[in-house]
Amino acid sequence: MTRLATSALALALLTGSAIAQPVAYSFDKSHSNLSFTYNHLGFSTTDGRFGDWDGTLAIDESTPANSSIEFTVQIDSLDTFWGERDAHLKSADFFGAAKYPTATFKSTEVNKVGEKQLEVTGDLTIKDVTKPVTLTVDVFGQGEHPMAKKPAFGFKVSTVIKRSDFGMDAYVPYVGDDIAITFHSETLKADASN
Repeated sequence: MTRLATSALALALLTGSAIAQPVAYSFDKSHSNLSFTYNHLGFSTTDGRFGDWDGTLAIDESTPANSSIEFTVQIDSLDTFWGERDAHLKSADFFGAAKYPTATFKSTEVNKVGEKQLEVTGDLTIKDVTKPVTLTVDVFGQGEHPMAKKPAFGFKVSTVIKRSDFGMDAYVPYVGDDIAITFHSETLKADASN
């Protein structure tokens, strides 16, 4: 009888831990945007975005600390809505896109800091320089997606980095060193085949 009870308890623990495993989610790119802003000479704010990016996301609802994200951005997809400026930002003065075609982020720690807010710390690599960065993640929506009919999350992710930390110090302080990064995204539970 004791052996049966022990086996039942072990099975329950194993089943419980299996349920608590992180779940893969995919990004709905048609409802996502990776953007940035910086100050220009104290007179204006310049906006831009990256149109080509991809990532993997795993969410553990019961234990957010087990969640993780990895993200890769194609630098050549930079768009500030002004071609000459885009070319300059991709040049060796800034991103050096020909030599360093991607930027990456890989999470190292996830902490729940509010009812609908997380802090995600990770390694950001730009131009082969890696620095720790903390992202603020605000959860906009959570539940069944009304159209896709599958579990979904909606996020706003934000942080501020110094471009000079990544070897892009041209024209500082006239062109702002602080770069505000914002990522809005809808995510859907990935299909089992993904």
